[in-house]
Amino acid sequence: MKPRIGLTPTSAVVDDRPVEQLNRAYVEAVTRAGGLPFILPTLDPSDAELALLSLDGLLLTGGGDVEPGCYGAAPAAEVYGVEPDRDAYEIALVKAAARTGVPVLGICRGVQLLNVALGGTLVQHLPEITEAPHYVRDRGGEAVHPVEIAPGSLLAAVTGLEVLGVNSLHHQAVDGLGAGLSVVAYAPDGVGEAIEGTGDGHVGGARLLGVQWHPELLPGSAAHEALFAWLVTESAAGQPVCAPVADAVA
Repeated sequence: MKPRIGLTPTSAVVDDRPVEQLNRAYVEAVTRAGGLPFILPTLDPSDAELALLSLDGLLLTGGGDVEPGCYGAAPAAEVYGVEPDRDAYEIALVKAAARTGVPVLGICRGVQLLNVALGGTLVQHLPEITEAPHYVRDRGGEAVHPVEIAPGSLLAAVTGLEVLGVNSLHHQAVDGLGAGLSVVAYAPDGVGEAIEGTGDGHVGGARLLGVQWHPELLPGSAAHEALFAWLVTESAAGQPVCAPVADAVA
């Protein structure tokens, strides 16, 4: 059975009606990797663990900034696109996934949310600490700078590389690390570009992976598509073994 991967959408208003929006590229990336994508609408945080019972893996997608209050900070003037309900629900999803061992892949906002959910903090506006451009919107479909990946890390094993070219569509980044996480890739200016679980203090810690770039916008790149393959493979590994339908009926 194809692993069921939950994808988190962005809330929006279309024709005066509230909707959930999701870039089709995420769906296609999960599908190419052999997963079965499901859109997870924002619900009450108390429903997070129940929602995960119907899934094998979780993909935290991009979007607006995480509410700084979630990590004990006052918002900078440049913070935008905050969705408090989404923040609360996704934080609950991450905590439930860490407890139960459901694999998680975070992308852009997703890596930031993953870090915040486990007690970490964020750099709210990168131009305040670096002159290197990190928000290069017109080049989302191509690599704009390299990242150095820590040898021996999960990310190195997944991509098969220690240097990887990535796109760059963010103005925030991981700062103080959440519990059981480590930074495993850096941009040339020293900004952390990927984190992963160490397994310390969390049942599913080693099955948490987040990247600051957008691999779904780089189809055809084996290293970037390998991130989705990792999520699907890990999700399949956690599925219960079921008897064939014919045998079950008999």
